[in-house]
Amino acid sequence: MSYEPIFALFCERVKESIQKGTFAKLTLAKTMGDTELKNVYFRLVLNEDNTFSISLTFRYKTEEIESIHTLDEALLVLGSHIKNPFLTALLFTTDDDVTFKVNKKNAGSIIEQPPTFKNASPVMLEMIEKGIV
Repeated sequence: MSYEPIFALFCERVKESIQKGTFAKLTLAKTMGDTELKNVYFRLVLNEDNTFSISLTFRYKTEEIESIHTLDEALLVLGSHIKNPFLTALLFTTDDDVTFKVNKKNAGSIIEQPPTFKNASPVMLEMIEKGIV
């Protein structure tokens, strides 16, 4: 069984958290072996025209590289890093923490836990205040 259908569900959860205004943060973690790329951080960015973009920060051993994307583009980029080299994606919302994992058999799973964060990200709160979501 492939992990892609479960990752698609995880991506829907990311979109829902932004639409509902509960998004706090998202990160890729737990690499396969010792890799140059250590983490990928997914953050909301408010644009001057009152739209939002996604900032992806790629943290390597010696540097960080940031790129700006639409929501769909950012989720595609995240998907390209699952199993290459990341095994885990962590979505933190004010409703719950959602963890996507891939095991050695290439099967995906989603685990929900009580929320770590009581408040949405500052940009999410600003987007709510401005009526963007």
